[in-house]
Amino acid sequence: MDTIRPGKPYPRGPQWDGNGTNFSLFSENAEKVELLLFDSPEAPEPDRTVALPVKTASTWHGSIPGIGPGQHYAYRVYGPYEPAKGHRFNPSKALIDPYAKALAGDAVWDDALFGYTAGDPGGDLSFDKRDSAAFIPKSIVIDQSFAWEGDAPPRIPWSETIIYEAHVKGLTKLHPDLPEEIRGTYAAVGSEPVVRHLTSLGITALELLPVQQHVDDRVLLERGLCNYWGYNTIGFFAPDFRYASRKSPGQQVNEFKSMVKALHKAGIELIIDVVYNHTAEGNHLGPTLCFKGIDNASYYCLSPHDRRYYMDFSGCGGCFNMQHPRVLQFVMDSLRYWVIEMHVDGFRFDLAATLAREFYEVDRLSTFFDVICQDPVLSQVKLIAEPWDLGHGGYQVGNFPELWNEWNGKYRDAVRRFWKGDEGQLSEIGYRLTGSSDLYKYSNRNPQASVNFITCHDGFTLRDLVSYNGKHNEANGEENRDGANDNDSWNCGSEGPADDPDIKRLRLRQMKNLLSTLFLSQGTPMLFGGDEFGKTKRGNNNTYCQDNELSWLQWEHDDEGRDLLAFTRSLIALRKRHPIFCRKSFFQGRRLSGRGVRDIHWFRPDGREMRVKEWNQSFARSVGMMLVGDAIPDLDSNGEKIIDDSFLILLNAHWEPIEFKLPKSLKSGWVPILDTTVAGSSLPDQEAPPSASCRLEGRSLALFRLSDERVR
Repeated sequence: MDTIRPGKPYPRGPQWDGNGTNFSLFSENAEKVELLLFDSPEAPEPDRTVALPVKTASTWHGSIPGIGPGQHYAYRVYGPYEPAKGHRFNPSKALIDPYAKALAGDAVWDDALFGYTAGDPGGDLSFDKRDSAAFIPKSIVIDQSFAWEGDAPPRIPWSETIIYEAHVKGLTKLHPDLPEEIRGTYAAVGSEPVVRHLTSLGITALELLPVQQHVDDRVLLERGLCNYWGYNTIGFFAPDFRYASRKSPGQQVNEFKSMVKALHKAGIELIIDVVYNHTAEGNHLGPTLCFKGIDNASYYCLSPHDRRYYMDFSGCGGCFNMQHPRVLQFVMDSLRYWVIEMHVDGFRFDLAATLAREFYEVDRLSTFFDVICQDPVLSQVKLIAEPWDLGHGGYQVGNFPELWNEWNGKYRDAVRRFWKGDEGQLSEIGYRLTGSSDLYKYSNRNPQASVNFITCHDGFTLRDLVSYNGKHNEANGEENRDGANDNDSWNCGSEGPADDPDIKRLRLRQMKNLLSTLFLSQGTPMLFGGDEFGKTKRGNNNTYCQDNELSWLQWEHDDEGRDLLAFTRSLIALRKRHPIFCRKSFFQGRRLSGRGVRDIHWFRPDGREMRVKEWNQSFARSVGMMLVGDAIPDLDSNGEKIIDDSFLILLNAHWEPIEFKLPKSLKSGWVPILDTTVAGSSLPDQEAPPSASCRLEGRSLALFRLSDERVR
């Protein structure tokens, strides 16, 4: 093997050119950087150690001929160990390359992983000299070539997007039509049976929980659990090895790419959940695996009062210092890599408010957003924010800039409260049904900025939401103290006899009410995987550590599950057929210039239009909403004006039936299309005759289409 050469500082990470590999590592405060080369991922010590010879603009680099794909490596970084000044260099600790494109295995928990001596009275001010090389995941040099065969992003407009949130393993582990050896993997997600389910359902985008390499928390492993969701990232360029069916080093990269290619072939976009708000190294008492040992003072947001400690806006430890240009560059390089090299179509940013913090306050126009918006690659993909964190002022729903869509927590809460029967919800539900103009209209965004959801991975499933009075997280080993207390009694026989037919009917109706509201609302709907057939987690609303059947989707369905699945498919098909349910602009609520018609009307049960003062009546739980099909101001892809049917949506969240008088029309009548009290899809092949009134059962929703026939 030839002597190391100077190489080049950029691009960072390992770059194989067919003859050798260039290694590049940023560390502004380091005094020396060594490259450790291992014969295998299990090797307790390196086969060879080479010092990177050149430092250019705080980046250490060198090129070694003969090194190629499959090579395992790590770093040692020398510098001061002065926690009070923010420096935690410890050359005894082998370190993961932040730019590694693949990692071999998980961290093996041992006290040697910590930069300080565990149990020492000095805590993290002490210094540990044990070598950690045997216990960290090894970085891998890979060959990035792949036969994409003309793969192209579907580029589905936001107005046509329907998102399905799922976990790689949870979605596929129990699928009966998959070979056992690929279940729970990227290969399974891209398989024909799984893709067939997604396309038959009608979704357009699959949003996967974190797929970047994460670390299983020590405390969870000691309890016989794991970090199932994966919100504990350490490899921000590396697809997680856990979800690869191919076990040879680095093959997870090509398997991930194959999954993307299969989804794209079916017209499905891939959005990945990314966690740049913290890392697996945690706080000052966490392990030294990567960034902490490479340049702690640069990578992390440290307390201005005592640089020994970290600013923690996520509740999970240290946050990236997005004010440092090289750290910001690292995040941007990571995002671009997943778009350019891995062909993903967008990102959902976990606790995105953390990324907006400048000088510890949430800044709507922070540098991070400015950089994203001007980036020629990232400004073209789907960007979704979880618009809150745990820091002061962290709840930022509605405050993200243009190009960003948001998980709308206010939508979730309003729809749940309304169908639960809470008082005083009409005004709130009116905003949420129509795209949340109160949140997004005044920031130059459209209804699609609101990613509407009823449930997601974090919380109850749809079935559990209407089946439990409270959480049942005992299996997590925290005495049911974890997870949000987000569900008061739904008054539908919660936790009553599972075989009681009245209770079962009411629960099914409430699930249909919630699903109907989701897919008939303006905005971008997101369905949590498994809700389409009534998946239960037995009341556990925080299954982050449950890698078992509690989390995995069950593919064998009873009559109720089949009924709900048919209903969900029909709802999605209805939404996709009618652009009036996915307008590109907000309702005006007034007569439009030159037309003399209004685009939306609100009605009371007696058929009269709602008056302003009636929106805030505490006892009102029923309302009708008419969408006018020839008053849509949007244009189609050919520049033609969009004209659709007119629809009337009736909602009754009261526990008693109500007679609803339908609005009069001189030329036509209202044809019933959907009723959540009816079994099956509730979307008949042949429409019923027009009607002038409707008996709306307690806790039910009905949908009507304006027919060309006169009311008889």
